[in-house]
Amino acid sequence: MTNLIHPSAIIEDGANLGDGVKVGPFCIVGANTTLGDGCELISHAVVTGHTTIGERVQIFPFASIGHRPQDLKYKGEASTLDIGSDVVIREHVTINPGTAGGGMITKIGDHCLIMIGAHIGHDCIIGKHCVFSNNVTFAGHTRVDDYVVMSGYSGTTQFVHIGAHAFVGGLTKLERDLIPYGTAVGNPAELSGLNLVGLKRRGFDREAIHNLRTAYRMIFAIEGTLRERVDDAAAIFPNDQLVQDVVRFIIEAKDHPLTLPRNGHSVD
Repeated sequence: MTNLIHPSAIIEDGANLGDGVKVGPFCIVGANTTLGDGCELISHAVVTGHTTIGERVQIFPFASIGHRPQDLKYKGEASTLDIGSDVVIREHVTINPGTAGGGMITKIGDHCLIMIGAHIGHDCIIGKHCVFSNNVTFAGHTRVDDYVVMSGYSGTTQFVHIGAHAFVGGLTKLERDLIPYGTAVGNPAELSGLNLVGLKRRGFDREAIHNLRTAYRMIFAIEGTLRERVDDAAAIFPNDQLVQDVVRFIIEAKDHPLTLPRNGHSVD
């Protein structure tokens, strides 16, 4: 399949373009960049650095992909940026590669939608099917699991982990880990319940959602310690995948702080 390269675009020597790639007016593709089959750079987009982009990715005007990290400790190491397939990157998005202090890679999974003005910092690991609304920002070393939705102007501080299927409300400042299937709102963020709308939209059955709600009330009740309540939920729902996802997330967090409900409990 023929590639369509606008005469004003710059493709540096060494760039690797797949089949059916479209590069629009005034785009720049760096020497160490790989664009997968069917990728399209609309116009005025820059993809540079040691960046690999999967198939059918769309990059809109004025996006800056792969430029050096915003980290004073970065010393020019050949760190990488890996973006999956079927990702949509809208206008003014910035995504930085990794650093020596964070594993040398920033990674974004397949089927993500990254809206206008979003920033994904160095060493972030983003899962599949995530949606980040306008001006969402991730500080370095953030980890985001699959199917997470972030509303406009929300963001994380460094090293935060967001569990799968979580929802973060607009203007939320997330400083602590967020459990899978949880909803966080506020500045600083508070756990405000479960992402019931998202669970229903994605086809989780009613019994699974009911069990998760029961376990949630138990885990974030007042009595006992958090670990005691987590162990109780694990014992009561040993075969429930959603409950066990939350249990495992909390246990693996260890000493890393969690986003909790106001006053440490909730009745959602």
